[in-house]
Amino acid sequence: MKKLYSNKLVIASLILPGILVFVFAILAPICLSIYYGFTDYSGMGTATVIGFENYSKLMQDKIFWKSLWHSALLAIGFICIQHPLAMIVAAVLDKLQGKAEGFFRCVYFIPNVISVAVIAYLWKFIYNPDFGLLNNVLKALGYTGKINWFDSKIAIWSVLVVLIWHGFGWGMLIYYTGIKNIDPVLYEAAAIDGANNRQTFISVTLPQMKSVIQVNVTMAIISALKQMETVYLLTNGGPGNSTQFTANYLYQQAFKAFKYGYGNAISVVFILICIAVTILLNIIFSEKGKAV
Repeated sequence: MKKLYSNKLVIASLILPGILVFVFAILAPICLSIYYGFTDYSGMGTATVIGFENYSKLMQDKIFWKSLWHSALLAIGFICIQHPLAMIVAAVLDKLQGKAEGFFRCVYFIPNVISVAVIAYLWKFIYNPDFGLLNNVLKALGYTGKINWFDSKIAIWSVLVVLIWHGFGWGMLIYYTGIKNIDPVLYEAAAIDGANNRQTFISVTLPQMKSVIQVNVTMAIISALKQMETVYLLTNGGPGNSTQFTANYLYQQAFKAFKYGYGNAISVVFILICIAVTILLNIIFSEKGKAV
């Protein structure tokens, strides 16, 4: 076996499929996006190189900056609302025993296994101003008016609620797995020292979850930036771009407005933002680790 794995031909045959997949499925499309970002390509015909014209236009595009701001709002919602709740729920689930633990774990994860299309249309019915569940609940509580939850003034908040709710299961499951991997001896030591549940969570659980939090927060921010399917099915960025998100705006420009080159310029900026955010979070968490 040792002789087999020391054979360079065998090693090459094992890693070559992975390298080919990476080159043709990831690296090549990125390189093509960078190239088309410097052209006026419409998706048909020939592409003419126009230099940095797309990027110059992008920097002055108010809709792009608005969509980026909405993505930032969603990222803040993930980090400040979804993740703290997900971590608390994961900690509580860890304390449950038997069938109850498995039952509630499945209940919280159910939205993530349901089709995005089903989720979007379900919330469309919930938000419906005429017969929607939300307005009927408000009516039962004594409110007589009808609220249009997709009005341009409040539509973004309605969409944010759906997105934060929909992604809750993934965040909770990752935190739950991280808590399960913490050495029980640490909890036993905390109990011997007389620590209560809150003190144990702050002094034991949180420090041990640093790497899990880093991964989860990074994924949350990137997910907020590339949010597209749910937004597209709920509002498609409307009304009047009041719920526009970066990835949805990219799709509209590239495949509906036939500005393929401009859409690729957006994708390149999007990739650069994701890389910058990842590097920044690595620096922040590494500094926190040194401080601890």
